[in-house]
Amino acid sequence: MDHSRQKLRQRQRRTFRVRKSLTGTTERPRLSVFRSHRNISVQLIDDSTGKTLAAASTLDKQLSGELKYGGNKDAAAAVGKAIAERAIKSGVKQVCFDRGPFKYHGRVAAVAEAARAAGLEF
Repeated sequence: MDHSRQKLRQRQRRTFRVRKSLTGTTERPRLSVFRSHRNISVQLIDDSTGKTLAAASTLDKQLSGELKYGGNKDAAAAVGKAIAERAIKSGVKQVCFDRGPFKYHGRVAAVAEAARAAGLEF
């Protein structure tokens, strides 16, 4: 099997393994994290209706002006704080954290810690 296809397959299996136990409801939406090399983005998803309630990313105009680089822990903490503020503004206080195929480490953990510090409950 081609190496890149094998890596993709492993990543998909990790995603399915994490998400099979998580579902976002209206009261407790899913906080989904996507991490690339240069950026990080987060969404609040209500799986019962299939809607995104709030989103934040290092590519947002509000955040990109403040950040020097989008691929470090400082940028991830800023995104975590922004998603927490937007979630509380939309009336959400409790979420279930969906790390996807990424380890709870580094930038993913920084997003979670910043969101907790800003008022979200996991």
